[in-house]
Amino acid sequence: MGRRSKRLDATLMWATAAIFAGGCDDEAEPEAPAQVAEGIFARPGQILPSATEDQQALFAEGLQVATRRFTPEEGLGPQFNVSFCAACHEKPTFGGAAGRYRNFYLTAEKTADGAFLPTPEERGGVVSSYGTTAGVPRPRVPDTANVSAQRNPIPFFGVGLMAEITDEAILAHADPDDADGDGISGRPNYSDGYLGRFGNKSQTANIEGFIRGPLNNHAGITSNPLTEEERAMLPVPSNADGSFGDVRQGLGYQGAPGGHGVLRQGQAAAPGTPLFDNDGVPDPELSNRELFALVSWAMLLAAPAPDDPTPQTERGAGLFAEIGCATCHVPALEGPRGLIPLYSDLLLHDMGPDLADGQEMGLASPSEFRTQPLWGLAATAPYMHDGRADTLEEAIAAHAGEAEGVRAAFNALEAADQADVIAFLKSLGGAGEVDGGMLHPDSPVPEVGETGGPDRALDEAEMALWLKGRKAFDHEFYRADGLGPYFNGDSCRACHFDPIIGGAGPIGVNVMRTGTVDEAGEFTAPAYGTILAKISDPTLRRREHGTGHNVFEPRQTPTTLGLGLIESVPEAVIVEAADPEDLDGDGIRGVAPYMRDGRLGRFGWKADIPSVKEFVRDAMSNELGMTVAPVDGMTFGFLADDDEAADPEAPVELLDEVAFFLEHLAGPAPKGDLDPQGAEIFEAIGCADCHTPSLPGANGPVPLYSDLLLHDVAPPGYVGITAPARDPRHYRTAPLWGIADTAPYMHDGSASSVEAAIEAHYGEGQGARDAYMELSAEDQGRLLGFLEAL
Repeated sequence: MGRRSKRLDATLMWATAAIFAGGCDDEAEPEAPAQVAEGIFARPGQILPSATEDQQALFAEGLQVATRRFTPEEGLGPQFNVSFCAACHEKPTFGGAAGRYRNFYLTAEKTADGAFLPTPEERGGVVSSYGTTAGVPRPRVPDTANVSAQRNPIPFFGVGLMAEITDEAILAHADPDDADGDGISGRPNYSDGYLGRFGNKSQTANIEGFIRGPLNNHAGITSNPLTEEERAMLPVPSNADGSFGDVRQGLGYQGAPGGHGVLRQGQAAAPGTPLFDNDGVPDPELSNRELFALVSWAMLLAAPAPDDPTPQTERGAGLFAEIGCATCHVPALEGPRGLIPLYSDLLLHDMGPDLADGQEMGLASPSEFRTQPLWGLAATAPYMHDGRADTLEEAIAAHAGEAEGVRAAFNALEAADQADVIAFLKSLGGAGEVDGGMLHPDSPVPEVGETGGPDRALDEAEMALWLKGRKAFDHEFYRADGLGPYFNGDSCRACHFDPIIGGAGPIGVNVMRTGTVDEAGEFTAPAYGTILAKISDPTLRRREHGTGHNVFEPRQTPTTLGLGLIESVPEAVIVEAADPEDLDGDGIRGVAPYMRDGRLGRFGWKADIPSVKEFVRDAMSNELGMTVAPVDGMTFGFLADDDEAADPEAPVELLDEVAFFLEHLAGPAPKGDLDPQGAEIFEAIGCADCHTPSLPGANGPVPLYSDLLLHDVAPPGYVGITAPARDPRHYRTAPLWGIADTAPYMHDGSASSVEAAIEAHYGEGQGARDAYMELSAEDQGRLLGFLEAL
C-alpha cells in the first residue's frame, strides 16, 4: 500500500461515509467510496507531482513573480506593508504562512447601535505600515475607526486543489439552522454571488481575486483581471481523469451568481475590474503575464505530504473523529481528481465572542470564521486568524461558540490521549520542515569566509556555540517566551535575511521612528520612545502616532554580516580619521561617534551602539519587546516589562549565543574580481574619503568601505530623529561590502538602486555626487559595476 493510502485510510474510512451520506435516503444504495486524489502531495512549497513539463516551467516563472521585490519606481505603494508577495507566505518556505511579525491590521467603524460602516481607509480597511508619498510616510488609523483586528498570513499550499472542490461538496456540509441539533451550524459565504472558500472568513471565491486583492492591499500593486483567454490557459483540471475543462470550475467562478451579499469591508478580493492608484506609476503595475504566472504558481502548489502513520497518530486520528473535531475539520471534500484531504468544510462557524474581531465580510459576522484547513499544520504556527495561539493546545483552547463541545471533549481526555491527538495533527504535514524558525534542520553551513559562514576556522566547541547562536538568531519567539507586548520582529532573522541569515532586510521590515520638533527645533520623543512598533500582542491595539508627531523616519535594516570584524577595528584608528572642524578644508567633517558615557559607538545608523553584545541587547528589547538579563557594564535593553512572561525573558546564555554568532559571522564575500578601473574612479571622485576601503582589524584588514564616522549627507532642510549625543542630521558612513544584496539604500530605504543612493548624497557627500554626475556613461557604469561586486 502506498504512502498516501496508508496515511489516509484511518481518517478517511469514516470521512467518506460522512461525505457521501449527506442528503441520501436511509434505504438508498450506498455509493462506492471515492478515492483520495493521486499525485497531489509533496514537500511544502513544491509543485504538484502530477504537473507536466510545461506546468513546471510556468510554476518556476510564477515563483519568480512571487519573490520579486517591487520598488516605488515599479509601483510599490503609495501605502504598503511588504514589497513582495512571498514576504507574507514564507514559512516554512515560499507559499506558506508567516510568523507574527507579518501580522497586519484591519480597521472598521461601528455606530453606537452596532451598525457596520465602511472604513475610510483605502483598500478595504487594511492598515499599512509604510508609505512612499511625501509627508507622513505611514497612514494613521482613522480617528473614526473603533474596531481593530489583526490577521496572521495563511498558507497557500494546496489552494489550487481547494479551488477544484465542487460547490456541492461544500454545501453538503452546510447546516445553517442546525437542523440536526448537534450545535454546529456551518454556513457558506459568498463573494459577488459566488461561493467563497478562501480567506479567514471564506470571503473570496477565486484564486485570481485572492491574489490581486492582497497584492494591492499590502504592496499597492495594481493589476488588470485576466482575460477569458488567459483564464482558459490556467492549469485547472476539472474532469475526473485530470484533463482540463471549464476554467470556472477550478478558479471558483463556478455557478451563476446567487444574489447573495457582497463583501462590504476587510481583506477583500479584487473586483473583476482594473485596479488603479495615484503613485505616478502607470497602471497596471503588474502585467497580465506576471499575474497569469503568479496565479498558476499558486494553483500548482502541492498539498503538504502527511507523515507515515504510527500507532500514536492512528490513535489520535480515531480520537480526532470521536470527540467531534471532524464535524468541521472534515477530512476530505470531493473534487474532480478525487477526495482532497484538507481537513476543512470551508464553511463559516461561530467561534464565540472572545474571537470576534469586529470585521463583517460578506455574510460572515464578526465571530464567524472559515474552518482552517489542517494539512501542513506543523509548519504554520502561530495559529488562529490573528496568530494568538503559540501551540496547537492553545489553539484548541481558543475554540468556543460552535466548537465549545469539542473543546470540552478534548479537555476531558486523559493527557496521553490529548498527546495522541496533537501528534496526529502534527503528522498532517510539515513537521520535518521546521526547527524553531526558518532554517531547515538540514541547512548547510557556508564555508569559512563565505557570506553567512564563520569569519575564521572555529574549533569544535566554538563551532557548536556558533551554531547555537545561528539557531537562536533564527528562532521565532512566541508570547510565552516574552515576545512583545509591542514588537517589529519575532526573531532576529525576521529583519536580517538578505541575502542570507544575518544579512540586511527589504523595505517591508523597516523600523519607523517618530517624534515632535517644535518651532525652536527642539526634539521631543514620545513617552514610549521613538520606535513606533508595527505589531502588538494580538489582544492589544498597536500604538499609533499622535497628531502632534511631525517627524517620521523609517530606518532600513542594516546587515549584521561582519559585525565582529568591525568591532575588532581599534578605536584609535577610527578616531584618528575624524575631522569635525574640517581642518584640512576638504568639506568633509567626520565626527568620532562617542557616546555620553565615553564609549565609542560603532553600530546602527547613528553609530550609537558600542559593541556586538550591546547591539544584541538593544535589538532584543526594542525590536522583539523582550527583556534582557542585567550584565555589569551593559546599559542597553529593557530589564523589565509588564507582560505575563517572567523577566528576564532573554537570559545571559541566549544573549551570549547570539552575540558569539554575530562576532564570528564573516563579512560579505566579494562577488568576483573587483574592476581596478572602477576602484580608481571610486577613489578619484571622492567616494573613498568617507567610504574608506579598508581598516585594520585584529586579524588583518577589514574591507568594509567605511570610516565608521558620523557625517552629514542629508538634503537641505532635512529633519531627522535625534539620538543621545547625536546631531539629527548625522549618520554613520554605511559600509559598502555586500551592497548588491542590501537594497534599498540610505538610512530610510529611500534609494531603490545604488545609483539613486549616490544621487541622494548632499552636504559632505555633495562633491562626490557632483563628480559622479559629470562622469561619462561608461565610467558611471564601471563605478556601479565595481560597487555591486563588493
